[in-house]
Amino acid sequence: MSETLPLSHPLAWQRPPRRQRLPRQRRPKSRLIALLLVLAGLVLAGQGVWIHAKAQLAQVLLDRAFAETLATGRSVKPWPWADTWPVARIDLPRLGESAIALAGASGQALAFGPGHVQDTPEAGDPGTAVYAAHRDTHFRILRDVKPGDEIDVTRRDGRRVTFRVTGTRVATWDVSGIDPRAPGRNLVLATCWPFDATARGPYRYLVEAEEIRQQSPAGPVVADASMAP
Repeated sequence: MSETLPLSHPLAWQRPPRRQRLPRQRRPKSRLIALLLVLAGLVLAGQGVWIHAKAQLAQVLLDRAFAETLATGRSVKPWPWADTWPVARIDLPRLGESAIALAGASGQALAFGPGHVQDTPEAGDPGTAVYAAHRDTHFRILRDVKPGDEIDVTRRDGRRVTFRVTGTRVATWDVSGIDPRAPGRNLVLATCWPFDATARGPYRYLVEAEEIRQQSPAGPVVADASMAP
Protein backbone atom coordinates (compact mmCIF):
# COMPACT_ATOMS: atom_id res chain seq x y z
CA MET A 1 0.00 0.00 0.00
CA SER A 2 1.46 3.29 -1.06
CA GLU A 3 2.05 5.94 1.51
CA THR A 4 0.50 9.41 1.21
CA LEU A 5 1.91 12.56 2.67
CA PRO A 6 0.10 13.81 5.77
CA LEU A 7 -1.51 17.23 5.49
CA SER A 8 1.01 18.55 7.98
CA HIS A 9 3.93 17.59 5.81
CA PRO A 10 5.46 20.68 4.23
CA LEU A 11 5.62 19.08 0.78
CA ALA A 12 1.91 18.44 0.79
CA TRP A 13 1.17 22.16 0.27
CA GLN A 14 3.70 22.83 -2.37
CA ARG A 15 2.33 23.61 -5.81
CA PRO A 16 3.10 21.04 -8.40
CA PRO A 17 5.77 22.11 -10.81
CA ARG A 18 4.51 24.05 -13.78
CA ARG A 19 4.37 22.21 -17.01
CA GLN A 20 6.88 23.56 -19.41
CA ARG A 21 5.34 25.02 -22.51
CA LEU A 22 6.53 23.41 -25.63
CA PRO A 23 7.53 25.74 -28.41
CA ARG A 24 4.70 26.31 -30.89
CA GLN A 25 5.19 24.17 -33.91
CA ARG A 26 5.21 26.03 -37.16
CA ARG A 27 2.74 24.97 -39.79
CA PRO A 28 4.55 22.74 -42.22
CA LYS A 29 5.45 24.33 -45.51
CA SER A 30 3.86 21.38 -47.27
CA ARG A 31 0.42 22.58 -46.17
CA LEU A 32 1.06 26.00 -47.65
CA ILE A 33 2.30 24.49 -50.87
CA ALA A 34 -0.76 22.23 -51.04
CA LEU A 35 -3.03 25.25 -50.53
CA LEU A 36 -1.28 27.15 -53.30
CA LEU A 37 -1.65 24.18 -55.62
CA VAL A 38 -5.36 23.96 -54.90
CA LEU A 39 -5.79 27.68 -55.59
CA ALA A 40 -3.80 27.38 -58.79
CA GLY A 41 -5.96 24.45 -59.85
CA LEU A 42 -9.11 26.46 -59.26
CA VAL A 43 -7.74 29.33 -61.31
CA LEU A 44 -6.80 27.03 -64.17
CA ALA A 45 -10.18 25.30 -64.04
CA GLY A 46 -11.88 28.67 -64.17
CA GLN A 47 -9.79 29.65 -67.15
CA GLY A 48 -10.68 26.39 -68.89
CA VAL A 49 -14.40 27.00 -68.35
CA TRP A 50 -14.03 30.55 -69.64
CA ILE A 51 -12.18 29.41 -72.77
CA HIS A 52 -14.91 26.91 -73.64
CA ALA A 53 -17.70 29.37 -72.85
CA LYS A 54 -16.07 32.05 -75.00
CA ALA A 55 -15.63 29.62 -77.89
CA GLN A 56 -19.28 28.52 -77.73
CA LEU A 57 -20.63 32.07 -77.50
CA ALA A 58 -18.43 33.17 -80.39
CA GLN A 59 -19.82 30.39 -82.57
CA VAL A 60 -23.35 31.72 -82.05
CA LEU A 61 -22.29 35.18 -83.24
CA LEU A 62 -20.24 33.70 -86.07
CA ASP A 63 -23.19 31.61 -87.24
CA ARG A 64 -25.35 34.72 -87.47
CA ALA A 65 -22.67 36.62 -89.36
CA PHE A 66 -22.12 33.71 -91.77
CA ALA A 67 -25.87 33.44 -92.46
CA GLU A 68 -25.85 37.14 -93.37
CA THR A 69 -22.83 36.56 -95.60
CA LEU A 70 -24.67 33.81 -97.48
CA ALA A 71 -27.74 36.04 -97.84
CA THR A 72 -25.95 39.21 -98.98
CA GLY A 73 -22.77 37.92 -100.62
CA ARG A 74 -20.54 40.24 -98.58
CA SER A 75 -18.19 39.53 -95.71
CA VAL A 76 -19.80 40.33 -92.35
CA LYS A 77 -17.87 40.81 -89.12
CA PRO A 78 -19.29 38.90 -86.14
CA TRP A 79 -18.82 41.94 -83.86
CA PRO A 80 -17.85 45.54 -84.70
CA TRP A 81 -14.24 45.39 -83.47
CA ALA A 82 -13.43 41.98 -85.00
CA ASP A 83 -10.40 41.83 -87.29
CA THR A 84 -11.66 38.69 -89.06
CA TRP A 85 -14.90 37.34 -90.54
CA PRO A 86 -16.57 33.99 -91.29
CA VAL A 87 -15.50 32.30 -94.53
CA ALA A 88 -16.93 28.76 -94.26
CA ARG A 89 -18.94 26.28 -92.23
CA ILE A 90 -17.38 22.87 -91.58
CA ASP A 91 -19.79 19.99 -90.89
CA LEU A 92 -18.99 16.47 -89.73
CA PRO A 93 -22.31 14.67 -90.40
CA ARG A 94 -21.49 11.33 -88.77
CA LEU A 95 -20.45 13.03 -85.53
CA GLY A 96 -23.13 15.71 -85.63
CA GLU A 97 -20.59 18.52 -85.17
CA SER A 98 -20.09 21.79 -87.04
CA ALA A 99 -18.09 24.98 -86.69
CA ILE A 100 -17.81 28.32 -88.45
CA ALA A 101 -14.33 28.99 -89.82
CA LEU A 102 -12.72 32.43 -89.86
CA ALA A 103 -10.37 34.14 -92.27
CA GLY A 104 -6.79 33.57 -91.15
CA ALA A 105 -5.31 31.34 -88.47
CA SER A 106 -3.86 33.90 -86.07
CA GLY A 107 -4.01 33.29 -82.33
CA GLN A 108 -6.83 35.80 -81.98
CA ALA A 109 -8.91 34.11 -84.67
CA LEU A 110 -8.36 30.61 -83.28
CA ALA A 111 -9.67 31.75 -79.89
CA PHE A 112 -13.13 31.94 -81.47
CA GLY A 113 -13.16 29.22 -84.10
CA PRO A 114 -11.24 27.32 -86.77
CA GLY A 115 -9.16 29.46 -89.11
CA HIS A 116 -8.59 29.15 -92.84
CA VAL A 117 -4.81 29.06 -93.17
CA GLN A 118 -3.46 31.88 -95.28
CA ASP A 119 -2.03 31.08 -98.74
CA THR A 120 -4.10 27.91 -99.07
CA PRO A 121 -7.04 27.73 -101.53
CA GLU A 122 -10.67 27.78 -100.53
CA ALA A 123 -12.27 24.38 -100.10
CA GLY A 124 -13.19 23.00 -103.50
CA ASP A 125 -10.59 24.98 -105.45
CA PRO A 126 -7.56 23.21 -106.95
CA GLY A 127 -4.92 22.40 -104.34
CA THR A 128 -5.15 21.74 -100.61
CA ALA A 129 -7.36 23.88 -98.39
CA VAL A 130 -6.20 23.91 -94.76
CA TYR A 131 -8.24 24.80 -91.69
CA ALA A 132 -6.72 24.81 -88.19
CA ALA A 133 -8.21 25.01 -84.69
CA HIS A 134 -7.32 24.31 -81.07
CA ARG A 135 -7.34 20.71 -79.81
CA ASP A 136 -9.27 21.58 -76.62
CA THR A 137 -12.18 23.40 -78.28
CA HIS A 138 -13.45 23.23 -81.86
CA PHE A 139 -11.15 20.55 -83.26
CA ARG A 140 -11.12 18.23 -80.26
CA ILE A 141 -13.65 16.25 -82.28
CA LEU A 142 -10.94 15.32 -84.79
CA ARG A 143 -9.83 12.50 -82.50
CA ASP A 144 -13.08 10.72 -83.42
CA VAL A 145 -12.87 11.22 -87.19
CA LYS A 146 -12.27 8.03 -89.16
CA PRO A 147 -11.23 7.25 -92.75
CA GLY A 148 -14.33 7.17 -94.93
CA ASP A 149 -16.11 9.92 -92.98
CA GLU A 150 -17.54 12.77 -95.02
CA ILE A 151 -16.77 16.42 -94.33
CA ASP A 152 -19.03 19.12 -95.76
CA VAL A 153 -17.64 22.63 -96.24
CA THR A 154 -20.05 25.43 -97.12
CA ARG A 155 -18.15 28.36 -98.59
CA ARG A 156 -19.06 32.03 -98.24
CA ASP A 157 -20.25 32.05 -101.88
CA GLY A 158 -22.82 29.38 -100.99
CA ARG A 159 -21.05 26.50 -102.72
CA ARG A 160 -21.12 23.27 -100.74
CA VAL A 161 -18.18 20.90 -101.13
CA THR A 162 -18.09 17.37 -99.74
CA PHE A 163 -14.85 15.57 -98.96
CA ARG A 164 -14.12 12.00 -97.92
CA VAL A 165 -11.47 11.38 -95.25
CA THR A 166 -8.59 9.34 -96.64
CA GLY A 167 -6.51 9.12 -93.47
CA THR A 168 -4.99 10.79 -90.42
CA ARG A 169 -1.38 11.30 -89.41
CA VAL A 170 0.90 13.16 -87.00
CA ALA A 171 3.62 15.51 -88.21
CA THR A 172 5.77 18.31 -86.83
CA TRP A 173 4.60 21.82 -87.56
CA ASP A 174 7.67 22.63 -89.69
CA VAL A 175 7.65 19.39 -91.72
CA SER A 176 3.93 18.84 -92.29
CA GLY A 177 4.19 17.62 -95.86
CA ILE A 178 1.13 19.69 -96.85
CA ASP A 179 1.32 21.10 -100.38
CA PRO A 180 -1.24 23.87 -101.02
CA ARG A 181 -0.67 23.41 -104.77
CA ALA A 182 -1.00 19.62 -104.81
CA PRO A 183 -2.99 18.05 -107.69
CA GLY A 184 -6.69 17.56 -107.14
CA ARG A 185 -8.99 19.25 -104.66
CA ASN A 186 -7.98 18.32 -101.15
CA LEU A 187 -8.76 19.29 -97.56
CA VAL A 188 -6.69 19.17 -94.36
CA LEU A 189 -8.04 19.82 -90.86
CA ALA A 190 -5.17 20.43 -88.44
CA THR A 191 -4.82 20.71 -84.67
CA CYS A 192 -2.18 20.26 -81.98
CA TRP A 193 -1.28 16.79 -80.73
CA PRO A 194 -1.43 14.93 -78.34
CA PHE A 195 -5.02 15.85 -77.57
CA ASP A 196 -4.63 15.57 -73.79
CA ALA A 197 -1.41 17.58 -73.55
CA THR A 198 -1.49 20.80 -71.53
CA ALA A 199 1.58 22.46 -73.05
CA ARG A 200 2.16 23.55 -76.59
CA GLY A 201 4.33 21.15 -78.58
CA PRO A 202 5.72 20.72 -82.09
CA TYR A 203 3.30 18.01 -83.23
CA ARG A 204 0.18 18.45 -85.33
CA TYR A 205 -2.67 16.01 -85.94
CA LEU A 206 -3.79 16.10 -89.56
CA VAL A 207 -7.05 14.83 -91.03
CA GLU A 208 -6.67 14.50 -94.80
CA ALA A 209 -9.57 14.31 -97.24
CA GLU A 210 -10.33 14.42 -100.96
CA GLU A 211 -13.27 16.03 -102.72
CA ILE A 212 -16.05 13.73 -103.90
CA ARG A 213 -18.72 16.26 -104.95
CA GLN A 214 -19.74 19.88 -104.80
CA GLN A 215 -22.95 21.82 -105.26
CA SER A 216 -23.37 25.44 -106.28
CA PRO A 217 -26.04 27.54 -104.52
CA ALA A 218 -28.58 27.15 -107.35
CA GLY A 219 -27.09 24.30 -109.32
CA PRO A 220 -27.12 20.50 -109.26
CA VAL A 221 -24.69 18.29 -107.42
CA VAL A 222 -21.53 17.79 -109.45
CA ALA A 223 -19.69 14.58 -108.60
CA ASP A 224 -15.98 14.24 -109.12
CA ALA A 225 -15.73 10.96 -111.00
CA SER A 226 -12.07 10.55 -110.09
CA MET A 227 -13.01 10.49 -106.39
CA ALA A 228 -15.96 8.09 -106.68
CA PRO A 229 -15.63 4.95 -104.56
